[in-house]
Order: sequence, then C-alpha cells, then structure tokens
Amino acid sequence: MRTQIDMKSILPIAVLLMCGLLVETVPAADLPAPAIIPQPQKLELQSGSFPLTAKTCIYVDATSRATGEILAARLRQGTGYPLPLKTRHFSSKPVAGAIYLTTKKANSALGTEGYELTVTPDAVVLRAPTDAGLFYGMQTLYQLLPPAIFARTPAADVAWQLPCVNIQDWPRFPWRGLMLDVARHFFTKQEVETLLDAMALHKMNRFHWHLTDDQGWRIEIKKYPKLTQVGAWRAGVGFDFPSNATTAYGPDGRYGGFYTQDDIREVVAYAAARHITVIPEIEMPGHSTAALTAYPEYSCTGGPFSPQLKGGVFDGVYSPANEKTFQFLEDVLTEVFALFPSKYVHIGGDEVEKDTWKKSPECQALMQREGLKNEEELQSWFIRRIEKFVSAHGHSIIGWSEILQGGLPQNATVMDWIGGAKEAATAGHDVIMAPTKFCYLDFYQSTNLDSEPRAINYAGPLLLNKVYSFNPMPADVPAALAAHILGTQGNLWTEYVASFQHAEYMLFPRACAIAEITWSPQDARNWDDFIRRLRVQAQRFDELGINYRHASITNPDPDPFQK
Repeated sequence: MRTQIDMKSILPIAVLLMCGLLVETVPAADLPAPAIIPQPQKLELQSGSFPLTAKTCIYVDATSRATGEILAARLRQGTGYPLPLKTRHFSSKPVAGAIYLTTKKANSALGTEGYELTVTPDAVVLRAPTDAGLFYGMQTLYQLLPPAIFARTPAADVAWQLPCVNIQDWPRFPWRGLMLDVARHFFTKQEVETLLDAMALHKMNRFHWHLTDDQGWRIEIKKYPKLTQVGAWRAGVGFDFPSNATTAYGPDGRYGGFYTQDDIREVVAYAAARHITVIPEIEMPGHSTAALTAYPEYSCTGGPFSPQLKGGVFDGVYSPANEKTFQFLEDVLTEVFALFPSKYVHIGGDEVEKDTWKKSPECQALMQREGLKNEEELQSWFIRRIEKFVSAHGHSIIGWSEILQGGLPQNATVMDWIGGAKEAATAGHDVIMAPTKFCYLDFYQSTNLDSEPRAINYAGPLLLNKVYSFNPMPADVPAALAAHILGTQGNLWTEYVASFQHAEYMLFPRACAIAEITWSPQDARNWDDFIRRLRVQAQRFDELGINYRHASITNPDPDPFQK
C-alpha cells in the first residue's frame, strides 16, 4: 500500500540532511511493501535501500542519546555489527552510511508522540519533537528490517537493508493500552516486563495493572501488611484448574503472590523507559474480598469471606458507614500515589454487590442522614468522597461504567465497558473505550470452542476481525465532544488464564489490532493488508519468543468490511 505525503514539508529537510540527493519514486507495487504494525499515517515507498553494515555509525545529540543507546543495543544483538554511538552537531554535514536520531528542527505539528523517518541509500534520519516520538520511530525502523533483527544472537546470511521511505507518523488517540489482571492469577515481575516490551513494539503507551480483586491482593502496602500476608494467597488455584496448571505457590503451598514496593518501582521505571505509563487499579467499593479477608473490620458484615463465588456473587464490599474504612483506603492510596507517578488511579467501581448495603442497618442509616434515595446514590457518595481525596493529592480517578450511577465527580474519567460513553462525554468527562464485544481479550478467539483453551463466552467469541473492525470513536458522540474520547485498551481478565504463555496466546495477535485501531487512520483500515503485515509480525514474535494464536494468521477470519 502506498500513501502519498506532502513533499513540500519533506524536501527542505531532505536537502539539508542528504545534501541534495534525489531519489526517484516508483509505484509501491514494484517494491516489497513494508510490514509495519501499527500502520503509519503517511508512508511513501521509494526505490533503493539503505545497507546496514559493520561500518554503519549511529549519530545522536544530547536529547536523543537514550533512544540511540536502545537502538544500538538492539541492532548489535541482531546483526553482530559494532554500530558505535557518536555525538554530532546536526548543523554540520552528514556522514554517508549513518543513522541519525535528533529532536532538532523537528516538525512540531507531529505532536508529542509523532516522528518523521527518512531512509535514502545514503542515510537514515529519524527526527521527532520529543523522546517519545523518537522511540516510536525506532519501532518503525526495526520493522523496516528483516524479522531476524529481533534474534537473541547475531543472525547469519541476512541482507540487512532498510527500504527507502519517507514516513510521517503520529497516533490517532493518546490512550493506546492493555490491561492485565494479576489478581485472579499472579504473573511475575519479569513476565510483566516481557508484556511491556511487546507493548512498546506496537507503540502502546498505557499499561492498566489490575492489582486487586476478590481473589487476590498483589501490591505491598507497608501500613497494612496482612493485605499481602493474607490477601495475596488462597488455598488453591481455583477456577477448576488442576494444581499443576501454574507454579505460583508459596513455600507453605498456598497459591498466589504479590509485588513488593521495590518490584513496583522497577516495573514503573521499566515501563517509563519505554514511554509507557502504568495505571494501577485498586478496586473499591466492591471486588474487595481479598482485602476484607485480611481486614474484615472494614466490611459491613465482619466476614468470613470467600474468594470464590457464593450464590453468583462475591461477598467482599467495603462499608461506607464505617469512618475507619475511608482512613484505611486513604492510607492505601497514599502509598499507591508514592509508587505510581501516573496522573490516573483506577478505583474500579464495577459490579458492586449492593444487597450487602441494603441489609446493613448502618448503611441504611447513613443513606437517611445524607438524603440518599437508593444504593446507587450511596455508591456515588462513596466514589465522590474517594475522588475528593485523590484529587487533593494531585491525581484523577478512573472507574468502570458503573461509576456513572448516581452521579459522578467532574474530574473522573469513565472506562466504558458496558456503555455510558455518550452520557459521560456530554457531562464533560473523558472516556476510555473498552467495550466487552470488541476489547475483552479473555473471550474465545474462535466459534469452534472445542478447539480453544477454556475462555469466557457470555457475549460470544471475539474474533480478530471483530477487534480490527472496531472504531473507538462512538458514532453517537458529537464531533464537538470527540476530544473526550481518549482512546481504547484491550482487557485481559484472567479467570481462565493461569500461565503467562496462555496470557500471550490470548493477547496476540488481537492486541496488534488494538494497537492499529488506536494509532492508525480509520479510513486506511484494510483487512487483507493487515493480515499480510501480521504474517511478518508473526516472524518477529517467533524471534522474540512471544506466544500467539497461529490460526488467526494462517487461517484468517473473513474481511469484516465486506458485506
């Protein structure tokens, strides 16, 4: 596929950096089309290629050095070439046969995450207004090379060449994310970092870390040590898994695990180096069985509690009628704020079992004192109080669709999984689109359920073509409110995902589609070309050791855009 770009904006830079070199443009059909995911906004394929050799140098300036070091390390590992990193003033004459990274004289219209990549037979120039843009341009540069660039050891007999291109690129949405639920089943710090690497390859920038739920509390809180001493563990793996389905057992045989605060800091720093923001989720007022097993005094009933379903519902709901409940939650959030520099803290707010409040004399008395008509308004009262505390500490809350019930604080952001995007945007709230029928990556990936590992099926399977067909901009949101739609994320709930290899299988290649629908232009969506590019991406996955569902690529679904 060939997309023309505005040569008037490119030519002055090309002349300056390439010393007047002219490159003849030929039809893309005559050249191998690059296999870049997500697809760039504007790409012009030209004749010729840039050879990467043992003599190639990488030139950086002060602002681009960090990205240059990452690039050099990756290229050295794949090629075995020395690829020295040198500092150079970009006003001087470029050296032929070199790769250049710089933020100098970048086109500010590309935005904070955009970049421009120009490859000619003589040089490669990656230019961006910010470090983030350079990092994303670097991911595109990798994908212009043979997939063996991701090999763990130098690959032999590979023609290391980049096709000549002019690329101008920027994301469609600022929120391009994945959510990983580590509460049902625990994944190690190293496994989380492996997922962050895969996200970076796809230019994804938000990692939603679901750290607490009924089945487990995964984050160390110094003031409340029983949250991890008790709440991070349960008697067995559960969910009808055999005991050997996972290795996440403690020395005493209990199942689970947690991240120390040092672990959290390391993951947050690892993500930041890849321009990924980590958003923690601390569930409240429902989905809190693990916390209330450790500290039952903050519940309505005093326990005992079970991490398994009872009569179709969980029994762990915080008591809003107990003032000490809010002191507990504020203490927890204070430690969370210190660990996560993110503007956002996700507080859940979904699927609250309100019958617990209906049966609580203390909660009913609170509702009468506060003039609350029903339990939905009681939930709103709870959320507003937490939001006020979060806002006072310089952060903003995100909650699932249900936080709209009973009214919502103005600074809150809605994560739409069951509706409410238009309602929220109309009321002035930002929205992150994560609807079940397009973004829940825990759903089956095939209509032939017997051929797949056990998965969620209450809304039917979620095939790759359906994910790819999703337009994150809701049709019923007026253009004047479109800026409130921040983007989209894929969610992997892990009830039936007890190992990281299985998590990768559920994520990929559907996460590739999430990356493309959040980055690339809507009108450029082309199913056949996406599958073509996925086949090359699969080769990269093979080199990186990423597990994925092969059948989605070798036997693709029908084109979702054909009627």
